[in-house]
Amino acid sequence: MTTYLDFEKPISELEGKIMELRHLGDGDGVNIADEVGRLQQKVDRQIKATYAKLTAWQRVQVARHPERPHAKAYIGGLIEEFTPLAGDRAFAEDAAIVGGLGRFRGRPVAVIGQEKGDDTESRLKHNFGMVKPEGYRKAQRLMRMADRFGLPVITFVDTAGAYPGVDAEERGQGEAIAGSIELCLQLKVPLISLVIGEGGSGGALAIAAANKLLMMEHAVYSVITPEGCASILWRTADKAQEAAEAMRLTSDDLRKLGVCDGVVPEPAGGAHREPGTAVRAAGDAIEAELRVLGNLDPTALREARRMKFIGIGQLGL
Repeated sequence: MTTYLDFEKPISELEGKIMELRHLGDGDGVNIADEVGRLQQKVDRQIKATYAKLTAWQRVQVARHPERPHAKAYIGGLIEEFTPLAGDRAFAEDAAIVGGLGRFRGRPVAVIGQEKGDDTESRLKHNFGMVKPEGYRKAQRLMRMADRFGLPVITFVDTAGAYPGVDAEERGQGEAIAGSIELCLQLKVPLISLVIGEGGSGGALAIAAANKLLMMEHAVYSVITPEGCASILWRTADKAQEAAEAMRLTSDDLRKLGVCDGVVPEPAGGAHREPGTAVRAAGDAIEAELRVLGNLDPTALREARRMKFIGIGQLGL
């Protein structure tokens, strides 16, 4: 059953009518194809009109949609012969990070993704995509392996932020994130990151300090969640909507600011309506960037990555 967001009420009502008509038609042998077709056209128009004028807060809601494809969907749809690798070789395995080796459209690559999970059981297993220190150290291990063997690295970013628990702080959460960012910047191979849902704080940046940062159309990327920002500025999470508008966290805003290098269009109504189409579009965008980056030597790749972030800091000066 489709989960509808608050602003999708007109869409849900129309699709509810379509379901009722189909149920009546199935039971009585009544031909309702014409009426269903008319309503479906109305639904399509309503979806396009609604998603053409989403606010920043509504985009946050779409980025968090429970049916939105997560890292495993992108890996499963784009990476052939995927071999998952586990553990940081120091403390433990962290299921919030899924990574390994495989082939992306014929090219051997290393893949790292933050996985939120699709149901209660898997969300608990993957800790809702909130990575612990051992997860970031696992990502570092995979990146070093890719660097050693000359494999491009593709990362799928989808987290509200790194895990904030006391046990994570005790095991060096800040150092693990900083170490991942430093390693991203030092890699001698192409690094492409795609924000597929939420890109929250250093928890996202740890695997996104890339040559090219791409975003799905309705993904968001920010230094803190809107709720966290509102709690700091207004002492209440109820101001999250105002915070989202002020933070300029949408893909359109970040492309204008030079943070995002490319926006991957999503199907009408968001990636959760047609996951396969969204995944293929993401694959096309990644392939185009890899084709360009593959022509650069290791020194040029590192320098281009460095200058990208220096340029962001100087924007508007």
